[in-house]
Amino acid sequence: MITRIILILSVLLQSAAYQLFGQPWEFAKESGGIKVYTRNEKNSSLKSYKGEMVIHAPLQKVCSMVGSDRNFDWWGPDFKNIQLLAYKKDKYVWYYYIYDMPWPITDRDLAVNATVKRDTISGEYSVTSTPLLKVIPEKPDLVRIKKYWQKWTFKPLDKGNVQIYLEGFVDPGGNVPSWIYNMLVTEMPLRTMGLLRERVLSDKPAN
Repeated sequence: MITRIILILSVLLQSAAYQLFGQPWEFAKESGGIKVYTRNEKNSSLKSYKGEMVIHAPLQKVCSMVGSDRNFDWWGPDFKNIQLLAYKKDKYVWYYYIYDMPWPITDRDLAVNATVKRDTISGEYSVTSTPLLKVIPEKPDLVRIKKYWQKWTFKPLDKGNVQIYLEGFVDPGGNVPSWIYNMLVTEMPLRTMGLLRERVLSDKPAN
């Protein structure tokens, strides 16, 4: 009887955890020292992603690349017309950008609220981004991204190393088939984290 009760409680706890956190991450691939995981996003046919890597660099320089009012230069050529909308240091940054999609797919745009959190004890730094839906009017020649979230986490390690996590999900909307998106979802963290690492490890100082 006790064993049966424990089994039922275990199933209920697992179900509750799934409702709260979604499916567990599944390892997808590793390239250039970056490990990538995916999982099914709740209430969507599209997958979310997570990348992780460790780099040897000053924590402050790493943190300055995300959640600031500058240092957009490493984002890559696919991002165009990046506009800073609002900023409060170590609190939040609002920005708007247009994402250049390959022909014949229509370009996407997105306004974002990136919220900054810093743990003064552990040194952990995180930036969580969600859409700002009514700040910038929608444009007829662009597809507005409305379902999106992303989180950067930087954790200081021993010997001057930094553990970096990038988690996220984006529904590109429009006419992009889900099977194509899910085939390419692992490239998002690989590309983004690779560009960040290249910028941080370059001789160019942070602004």
